[in-house]
Amino acid sequence: MFQLLIAFVSRVYAFFQRSMPTNILIRATHTRRGLKWGLPAMLLAVVYIVIAAALARWVAGGAPGWINLLVLLSLWNALKFAVNGPITVVRLARVRAYERRYRDGRLAGQPRQTPVDDRTPVEPR
Repeated sequence: MFQLLIAFVSRVYAFFQRSMPTNILIRATHTRRGLKWGLPAMLLAVVYIVIAAALARWVAGGAPGWINLLVLLSLWNALKFAVNGPITVVRLARVRAYERRYRDGRLAGQPRQTPVDDRTPVEPR
């Protein structure tokens, strides 16, 4: 029974990771090309907080109680984007440092190559 429950939860989790728009956007910001968009995507947290505040005010004014689920969902999405921003900035800094070291030749075990000077004579082969 426990194994069946774990299998069901993992399938639901996989479905949400593949199909929910915020999860798709966050997953896209964790690619090499998307790391630079992590901080601007963090601004979506502000939008979700504004949506949550508007929905909460609407519920306080007499809207149906199930709207509170949308408030919680908006706050959860705001939290995801607020946490994702700094994580992607740190990952981008690490990747750029790694690429810089690789480009300089330090990672490949080779000494750093100096650019060729125009005045340096080239030996024929």
